[in-house]
Amino acid sequence: MPRWLAYWPFAACLLLAALLLAWQPSRELSAALVTLAWLGLCGLAWRRARAKPALPVDDHLLIAYASQGGQARRIAERSAEQLVRGGLPAAAVPLDALTPRDLVRQRRLLLVLATYGEGEAPDNGARFLRLLDQQTDLRELQYALLGLGDRAYRQFCGFARAVDERLRQGQATPLFDRLEVDRLAPATLSRWQWQLAQLSGQQDYEEWAAPAFSPWRLAERGCLNPGSQGAAVYRIRLEPLDGPAHWQAGDIAEIAPRLPSATVRQKLRALRLSEPDDALIGELASRRWPAADASLAGMRVDQLLEQLPRLNHRDYSIASLPADGGVELLVRLTHTPDGSPGLGSGWLCRHAEPGERIDLRLRANPSFQLPNICGPLILIGNGTGLAGLRAHLRERQALGQHGHWLLYGERNAAHDSLLTEELEDWLASGHLARLDRVFSRDQAERRYVQHQLRDQAGTLRQWIDSGASLLICGSLEGLGREVDALLRGLLGAERVDELARNGRYRRDLY
Repeated sequence: MPRWLAYWPFAACLLLAALLLAWQPSRELSAALVTLAWLGLCGLAWRRARAKPALPVDDHLLIAYASQGGQARRIAERSAEQLVRGGLPAAAVPLDALTPRDLVRQRRLLLVLATYGEGEAPDNGARFLRLLDQQTDLRELQYALLGLGDRAYRQFCGFARAVDERLRQGQATPLFDRLEVDRLAPATLSRWQWQLAQLSGQQDYEEWAAPAFSPWRLAERGCLNPGSQGAAVYRIRLEPLDGPAHWQAGDIAEIAPRLPSATVRQKLRALRLSEPDDALIGELASRRWPAADASLAGMRVDQLLEQLPRLNHRDYSIASLPADGGVELLVRLTHTPDGSPGLGSGWLCRHAEPGERIDLRLRANPSFQLPNICGPLILIGNGTGLAGLRAHLRERQALGQHGHWLLYGERNAAHDSLLTEELEDWLASGHLARLDRVFSRDQAERRYVQHQLRDQAGTLRQWIDSGASLLICGSLEGLGREVDALLRGLLGAERVDELARNGRYRRDLY
């Protein structure tokens, strides 16, 4: 429709005024004409009120983010803040908010794109690749891209690289070379800040610093699956030492692991260094040592502290609420190829002594949070993914919202029925309307959560039609990929995408 037609009520009012001046109708007819014009004006106002606000285009530089755990979103928001302080209007927006029209109209675009698993796009990012497939001519677009990833995975920054390739195929022009940051490495983030400063002409800016860890103590630890064919799962309880802490169901606990003190003392002896006090031992235990200690020969302890980088933190889904008085985790003890315990899980499950200090910081995870008021939940998980689902169930219980459906998978009912008493109490009280536990090794043919969901396809559709939301927590391989493919087959890809856009399909996968 031509744009001028949208203003027909104003034209009608002008025409009416002319008619009333030139032709003096009866009072009743005048009233009818005035009423008609008034209704037209109300219709225009209603239409404008209902219109979806457009993204800032003309005067704002957009920083679009694809975020699964909240990190890319925070970096995009901080990027916008830095640009604004430098005098360049900017706004951080989710990647799936961009439309084909927005993409064509933009002259410059910044992208902060996380990748998880083996090259997976975050839930609010997959649609963007399809959008790029529809835009073959992007020669007017300039862009800069920051990819977030983890080099422990083969497809490091796979999603960011795929987006970069599509943009180049569309003849978009990169403002800078693509940056790829490994586990939020400070040096790469500093380079990204420098690029932002080049765009805004900002000479001085404050470098970002990661939030500090807070001291917590290991209050409780217990194995939940003794005798299991799989790796041991521990329930870990941590209590804050600096006063009450606050988080929401779906949030993440970042743990700073440490090497065993005995390992550090052994390394110091190999370097012929005298043993320092316990405080310095603790500092050295938080550092990443090279495989060949000989490369450190001749260094003093203070030089080691300057030379050795800190160990990367480990992320864990939180299984409790602040009202519980502490952070509870479900941690599976992993092992390296040589048989030694994994760094993070080994620290929490084996090496840290009860009562020992644990360095922890809380990270908001908006993509796996729920509003206070929502419909029933369909919660799907496996293994230690039960942690994130338990927090949501406890939150809904505190809010008085009951009648949810939990589908959970593990190995054997005899040994791997995690948190059985609590789950069965919820089922008896009606907090859980359904509880489907699937144990893959309890029958000749392997059976997983996705098989149970497939067999309950009719029930699934009924719950979704009734306003239920889907929450998935657990392993990306197997559970995450297969459940997503199954949902798209049962509900249709468009409906699954719509559920994700409306916040009714949320995932926390690792």
